[in-house]
Amino acid sequence: MTGRLGWLRASVLGANDGVVSTASLLLGVAATDAATPGLLVSTGIAALVAGALSMAVGEYVSVSSQRDAEQADLARERYELERMPEHELDELTQIYIDKGLPAALAREVAVELSKGDRLAVHMVEELGLVPGNLARPWQAAWTSAASFSVGAVLPLLAILVGTGTTRLLVCGLTALVALAVLGAWGARIGGAPVRPATTRVVLGGLAAMVVTTVIGSLVGGAIA
Repeated sequence: MTGRLGWLRASVLGANDGVVSTASLLLGVAATDAATPGLLVSTGIAALVAGALSMAVGEYVSVSSQRDAEQADLARERYELERMPEHELDELTQIYIDKGLPAALAREVAVELSKGDRLAVHMVEELGLVPGNLARPWQAAWTSAASFSVGAVLPLLAILVGTGTTRLLVCGLTALVALAVLGAWGARIGGAPVRPATTRVVLGGLAAMVVTTVIGSLVGGAIA
């Protein structure tokens, strides 16, 4: 359950990035006098593809590093269990003592658990690793790419509605509504208060879009 919630939170964050970065880029381009529907579509598609691939590569590299560290820990633990079983049994006993069990009972529990899959026991108790929740680089990559793409599609479609100021307003409002929904969903998944989390996401996205729009307008005016 914990692993699934982690991936859900990661998906929400990926979609949030897709909305903010794509909407900001489109608003910055739309604020220039040279913006045309064709240019906006090209810009939006480029932002979607580049952002999704960047998210995928970044997550793959990051989670691969985590997986390598996990595998190194497991290899070391496997070696110690084979070469120093008594030492590992003492470590497991101490873990249960630290958790509040009397020494004799802690030893008994450690001995009983060591009759089964010792590596699995030490994974959880000593390394803090859950077998079903080990790092999965490819899953992280495609999940991040897909969630970013979903978020990026919304401002891309919205920017095509209307012209001039109307276009900017529709894109901005669509992005803010999407951010509010994502912020509330992310808060509920994490068990956090909805209002503060949603407010932070919306204000952060609004700031990014306003700054990018102003810069786009200034640069467009200077070039023109």
